[in-house]
Amino acid sequence: MKIKGIHHVSALTADAKKNYDFYTKVMGMRLVKKTVNQDDTSVYHLFYGDKNASPGSELTFFEIPRAARTHKGARSISAVSLRVKSSKALQFWQQRLKNHDIQTGDIHELDGRQALFFSDPEGLDVLLLADEASLNGMPWVTEEISEENGILGLGPVQLTVNKTGPTFRVLEEVLGFRKKAEYKIDEQSSLSVFETGEGGAGSEIHVIQHADLPAERIGRGGIHHVALRVGNRDELEQWNKKIESFGFANSGIVNRFYFQALYFRDRNGILFELSTDGPGFDVDEPADELGKTLALPPFLEPQREQIEAKLKPLDF
Repeated sequence: MKIKGIHHVSALTADAKKNYDFYTKVMGMRLVKKTVNQDDTSVYHLFYGDKNASPGSELTFFEIPRAARTHKGARSISAVSLRVKSSKALQFWQQRLKNHDIQTGDIHELDGRQALFFSDPEGLDVLLLADEASLNGMPWVTEEISEENGILGLGPVQLTVNKTGPTFRVLEEVLGFRKKAEYKIDEQSSLSVFETGEGGAGSEIHVIQHADLPAERIGRGGIHHVALRVGNRDELEQWNKKIESFGFANSGIVNRFYFQALYFRDRNGILFELSTDGPGFDVDEPADELGKTLALPPFLEPQREQIEAKLKPLDF
């Protein structure tokens, strides 16, 4: 019973159309599922991923219209990373983002890999990471973005906390992550790198400790939760028992139709989800038609007319 790696990361957007334009037209990611937030069906939940909608490739967004901006800080999932094939691809992205009026940092080294930092139009902090050792992920090729430069999938997820103890305990004792490295950033902060499964960029969580940082106030551009990959429902039920044995309140197993999920928070308030790899996003749509129409799980299908009436049409 092991966590395989990152399954998906879910963030908040105030404008689904603006979000769609950036992640498909600028970043070249595939919209693999256009659906609704199952806990609030009046708003969209958009999933972007690789060509095959692979577990570990999806960056997802809940639409919260008119959401205020995120006030960044501690007790948060503070950044997400997207993997590309090479340092040369990072140079392509540095120029492409500049052409679309997105400021970036310099290409730099992060835990032995080359990385490029930017914030998306709503303030979500993103790292593009050169993952030259990985064969995982199949980019969605567009007219402007080749397979060599395309997004492979998710890389390390960054957490920021004031006190590392509660989060380290969950990662190591509960979830079975291994501490891989630790770096001093400055006099007030440090970076600890954890990995799981077979290792590699798609298996990592990076924890930044900053003692004096105020707590985040999440809004648009903030990250709601990080989901971790488990093989199937049987494993998820075992994880449910283990998490309960450590005294953490949790959601119980939730049927999301495309996957089964379990949610809990660590003592720093970080929301973790454990998600099964299957059945996947092609369970209700042909693989080549993913994301083209509003998809609803069977338990919401009888409400389609009422749900669509509440949603602002998206002209994709």
